[in-house]
Amino acid sequence: MSTRHILLGLLASGPSHGYDLKRRHDERFPEARPLAYGQVYTTLQRLVRDGLAEVDGTASDGGPERTAYRATDEGARELARWAGEIAPPAPFVTNEIFAKVVVSILTGGDAGAYLLAQRAAHMGRMRELTAVKTAPGTDLTTVLSADYALNHLDADLRWMTTTAARLTTLTAEVRTA
Repeated sequence: MSTRHILLGLLASGPSHGYDLKRRHDERFPEARPLAYGQVYTTLQRLVRDGLAEVDGTASDGGPERTAYRATDEGARELARWAGEIAPPAPFVTNEIFAKVVVSILTGGDAGAYLLAQRAAHMGRMRELTAVKTAPGTDLTTVLSADYALNHLDADLRWMTTTAARLTTLTAEVRTA
């Protein structure tokens, strides 16, 4: 996910300061990794440097001084370009789970036990996400975000089941390669 484009998208609704952008990001993308404040402010500085955003003003409102930012016309064009791009399917899949299975085989570990433990962790996360999306009053953004994560976790689970069934053959291949 492109933090710079997400922040530009949030700025499209009007000027905002970094704290508000971080809060809105975390609300709009509830199942995504929360943004760190430092990442927000660093990204805003880069957007300004690149002419995609500009400082709209500063205010303190009795508290610390806050700088508001707004998207420039160039930023709006960049956002429209990015939003219209088709995300290419990844040509290579870098999967930490697969890497750990292979490393486990290479080091004489128990790849089957690892897959079972990983499966249990995935199932636990799926239960959490299901509870989140079915809670009374859950907004559609949260439901769709949880559904996206659930579908990816489900694909991982199917892969783990297939890999567990082929573990003997995989072990032989890895050890003879």
